[in-house]
Amino acid sequence: MGRVIRRKREGMGLSQEKFAELTEHHRTYIGFLERGERSPNVNTLQRVAKALGMKASDLLREAGY
Repeated sequence: MGRVIRRKREGMGLSQEKFAELTEHHRTYIGFLERGERSPNVNTLQRVAKALGMKASDLLREAGY
């Protein structure tokens, strides 16, 4: 999941800091997600997907879940 989030974020030209603002999370938490050190809960998954311009189900599917 983290690799997909990072690839999409970077593809949008967003820094971790800006992406964190969009998701209402701290930058370090976004880093944890991207490195696979944390797993998002449903609310976080929805916020991340929305910031990436996609549905949570599509994000899960692309990540192989």
